[in-house]
Amino acid sequence: MRTWTTTEVTRLTGVTSRTLRHYDAIGILQPVATGHGGLRRYGQAELLRLQRILLLKRLGLRLDVIAEIVDGALSEAEALKRHAEQLDEERERLDRLAATVAATIRQLEGDQTMTPETWFDGLDAGRHAEYEAEARRRWGDAVVDAGDAAVKAMSPDERRAIPAKFDELHHRLAALREAGEPADSPAAQAVAAEHYAFIARLWGTVPTAEAYTGLAALYTDDPSFNATYDTVAEGLAAYLREAMEAYAAANL
Repeated sequence: MRTWTTTEVTRLTGVTSRTLRHYDAIGILQPVATGHGGLRRYGQAELLRLQRILLLKRLGLRLDVIAEIVDGALSEAEALKRHAEQLDEERERLDRLAATVAATIRQLEGDQTMTPETWFDGLDAGRHAEYEAEARRRWGDAVVDAGDAAVKAMSPDERRAIPAKFDELHHRLAALREAGEPADSPAAQAVAAEHYAFIARLWGTVPTAEAYTGLAALYTDDPSFNATYDTVAEGLAAYLREAMEAYAAANL
């Protein structure tokens, strides 16, 4: 039976000897024989298996998934369906990221004010993790997980519209504050009702009075939120908090 050494396989395929050793270690591609001094040899079946591994890698599949396919535990069609779903999720994340970048540019140019809720949309970064950890601490895993599911269920256009909706609500409240309307006035409470409904949609659950007033407190207590709202209009963070607390007291 003809066999090929590691050096010969490397020359034939372009795969490094280190990669071949890794494939052996994880059990996805083992040599047909190992000789003196650890010299690995591969037969025709192993080369064909390696060819299939490399083809599947070109499709973007992970090695653990490829192992299931080449070992017969998973069909290529099912694996590719899973991969297609992952690609759809990644495309949507990139859509959100593109929208975040565009909105950030508009903010820097003075055309739009973003809230901290939207600064990290599409990013899997440490700061996003900090906000998520704080949300889980304040409202629990169930609320955060429901919110993640609710936003993922939206279309890309709906997700891109989130910053604009917040911006609209904030400017309407700023105008009412400027006009001298109390935070518990019917006009301000109508905007607060829209704000509550929008938060409920983003959270994927109906916020309790405690959760909604806790969010209101975050708007004034967190310097990032406070500064952002006050960029729209000085004192807006406190006015928004008052409006939210009044809405919770009257309706929740």
